[in-house]
Amino acid sequence: MGGRCSKFAFCWWHSHLKSAVLETSDIENGGKNDSEYLPSFSEYSFEQLRAATSGFSADNIVSEHGEKAPNIVYRGTLENNRLIAIKRFNRMAWPDSRQFMEEARSVGQLRNERLANLIGCCCEGDERLLVAEYMPNDTLAKHLFHWEVQPMKWAMRLRVSLHLAQALEYCSSKGRALYHDLNAYRILFDQDGNPRLSCFGLMKNSRDGKSYSTNLAFTPPEYMRTGRVTAESVIYSFGTLLLDILSGKHIPPSHALDLIRGRNFLMLMDSCLEGHFSNDDGTELVRLASRCLQHEARERPNVKSLVASLACLQKETEVPSYVLMGLPNGVASPLQALSLSPLGEACSRVDLTAIHEILDKVGYKDDEGIANELSFQMWTNQMQETLNSKKQGDAAFRSKEFGTAIDCYTQFIDVGTMVSPTIFARRCLSYLMSDMPQEALGDAMQAQVVSPEWPTAFYLQAAALFSLGMDSDAQDTLKDGAALEAKKNSRNTIV
Repeated sequence: MGGRCSKFAFCWWHSHLKSAVLETSDIENGGKNDSEYLPSFSEYSFEQLRAATSGFSADNIVSEHGEKAPNIVYRGTLENNRLIAIKRFNRMAWPDSRQFMEEARSVGQLRNERLANLIGCCCEGDERLLVAEYMPNDTLAKHLFHWEVQPMKWAMRLRVSLHLAQALEYCSSKGRALYHDLNAYRILFDQDGNPRLSCFGLMKNSRDGKSYSTNLAFTPPEYMRTGRVTAESVIYSFGTLLLDILSGKHIPPSHALDLIRGRNFLMLMDSCLEGHFSNDDGTELVRLASRCLQHEARERPNVKSLVASLACLQKETEVPSYVLMGLPNGVASPLQALSLSPLGEACSRVDLTAIHEILDKVGYKDDEGIANELSFQMWTNQMQETLNSKKQGDAAFRSKEFGTAIDCYTQFIDVGTMVSPTIFARRCLSYLMSDMPQEALGDAMQAQVVSPEWPTAFYLQAAALFSLGMDSDAQDTLKDGAALEAKKNSRNTIV
């Protein structure tokens, strides 16, 4: 049997797996060793949540919770420094306030370490908001489809599959078997790199959109006929997720099933995994996916049997998730207690793509006073040439041509008479993108010299230090950046 379970061999109870696969009684309320017990479900005022998000600032909008317009998810910090994710609905999404509160309270009673748990809500006037645990390490979609450093390892893919099945089994046991639009954006990773299922999809569908995306190729057949979500529909979506996990791509189920029927399942496998998994394990995961994707809903497995089958496939069960994921911070990291801005979070993970997006969006708004100097000196030919090099550098930076950006920004710095911390920040990231962390560190430090209380300079130093393997120094620098950020926010609040 190659180590796989038969239907009579309940191998997930073997002692070597007990430490990795928690029983439901251990999972509820955050597990036995959870030092930060989650608070009971609370109702927050709109002002509390406004303050937590700095007035619903665009800088606090996050995409890692998988929500699309018109509903927006913000990162927030409560007065006790607890990080939260706040989903703000379109005003017409929940016209019935009573229905919204009943749904929120019901979902808010769930407590499980496989979920990004709902810890509160707000219902004032036309405002409808949900408050959940904040997950700092992006979505499954990001780690499968848009990875930067390393593809997701086979052992981690198996772990994600199991944890997701366990999350669905727990919800089903609590009478919440229906989950709306289950996809790779709904799977989030916590500070320890463990996968969690977003609680937002457990809310019954309202006027904020359909239960499934508009891509009919991934929609359960029965939903297309009836428009209703069933427990079997959720299993079908779980099957599409197994295909994502196997392939590292979003493959239409019909195409995948054609390959499986033709016994070409290896064509489904992510090429990055070649040589890192056994054919038996790959075959079993493909078999589970095909069972979940049966056209007739009654032929699909129940979630309990999925948990049993996936538990038997687990590899490297004693290796922490953050190690398998290649994340710099794990269980004992002091950074968990820090309140970091989205840029700080991205730098703590050395997520260069996210850093680029933020720096490009912010532009030059932190270069106080430089605009007047630029306009005053534009009349000279030398200044015009300098400004042209800056303009060319910005265009290259925006289009991710980082070698060109380095050259143009270097010309601006070497020839120009103006000093811009943002230029140093942008060239710093361009160096990081070009695998030149030592040069990046020098630019981040120069940005600090120009602007001593600029948190961005400290955060970028941390990213460079992490890239150089100097984790302890990087963590200290992140703390300095977070302290300056808090100081800055405090001044803004007073004003």
